[in-house]
Amino acid sequence: MDDDDRFPRMIRSVRQFRDRVFPEYGDDFARLATGQDPVALFITCADSRISPEMITEAGPGDLFVSRNVGNLVPAYGEMLGGVSAVVEFAVKALHVPHIIICGHSDCAAMKALWDPASHDLDAMPTVKSWLRNAEAASSVVRATAAHLPEAEMLAALVRQNVALQLQHLRTHPAVAAALANRRVTLHGWVYDIGEGRIDALREATGALGPLDDPD
Repeated sequence: MDDDDRFPRMIRSVRQFRDRVFPEYGDDFARLATGQDPVALFITCADSRISPEMITEAGPGDLFVSRNVGNLVPAYGEMLGGVSAVVEFAVKALHVPHIIICGHSDCAAMKALWDPASHDLDAMPTVKSWLRNAEAASSVVRATAAHLPEAEMLAALVRQNVALQLQHLRTHPAVAAALANRRVTLHGWVYDIGEGRIDALREATGALGPLDDPD
């Protein structure tokens, strides 16, 4: 399909949703029209290849989604803004029982963090500043995995970044309180775009394992 046809096709799909899909799920949307009760806050990258609802087969109302470059969560007080507000609202107002931070393979943000010059990061000062929230992950990988082949090193950086963002998440007062009261569970995932596989981070070891394996 010609790239120029993709947006007109999107508009046609919006109309088809209104005319065909919406009526089929009328009861569900009627229920959602007055409130939401998502099962999880899903924090992932803004990368266009990541579709949280598709990879989890979630329906409307199941996920409260926050997307940004690099699936980052600034430590509380560092950059109070959109992500911090989403986290606070999800935990305090929506009482989500689960929070997922989902990284992914071939992450351009992690590539730029590792090699800023090759990715012209100086020409994107806002992105450069934002990626400082992942700098500690880069430092760990440079100290422990820089000898690995590039693909393995980048995979290690993606994994380490998820672990770091989980640490940042725990600094948020709403999350800390919910964890203390055992009202929320944190999860670190890595999605392999080419394989369609999600692995879960084992925080105790820093290793990845199949999502359906017990901790």
